[in-house]
Amino acid sequence: MQENEQLSVDTAARHPEPVIKKKSLIREYAESIAIAVLLALVIRTYLVQAFKIPSGSMEDTLAIGDHLLVSKFIYGTKLPFSDKRVLTFRDPRQGDVIVFEYPEDPSKDFIKRVVGTPGDVVEGKEKKVYVNGKPYENPHEVHKEKDLIPKEMNPRDTFGPVTVPANSYFVMGDNRDRSYDSRFWKFVKRDQIKGLAFIKYWSWDREKLRPRIGNIGKLID
Repeated sequence: MQENEQLSVDTAARHPEPVIKKKSLIREYAESIAIAVLLALVIRTYLVQAFKIPSGSMEDTLAIGDHLLVSKFIYGTKLPFSDKRVLTFRDPRQGDVIVFEYPEDPSKDFIKRVVGTPGDVVEGKEKKVYVNGKPYENPHEVHKEKDLIPKEMNPRDTFGPVTVPANSYFVMGDNRDRSYDSRFWKFVKRDQIKGLAFIKYWSWDREKLRPRIGNIGKLID
């Protein structure tokens, strides 16, 4: 009996159980943070990005303080260090609300509604917009100024006709009298478009210092 017990002790000594090393708490946190950052970068670059409305050019569709989510993949995923897009679901359409790099300063992002697509002829006559000779009916359009500005002075109320070039879009703000858009600086190129605005996930009324509950979760049309 004593020999058997001694044999067991000797065997255990020759074959000790493996020691499992535990990661330090700091390393676990560092790895979790790295993974979270990587996922956030992938989502922001290729899938969805958040934007905040800083001006009133899209009122009353979008108010100052609205926070939006923009689909970056619907118009195709832009490859890094290239203007090429892959996995395109569709091209921008008339009526889409898009976020794009401001043509006169690409470091800034603008948001407007697509009015004219490649090949369209767009014209404005005394606050009325025509596309290919037909009135463009936009139910979200508002006018907050009653005066009419002559074409010779300013293209706000009367402009064109202009033909939208290939791979370009004519965009306007829904707040027609208070929007700096394609009437002034012409067209947005296809590779400048970042995505389609599709939902408001938060809205803050800075004047009343409270959230706009009715805007939260509202789809953008």
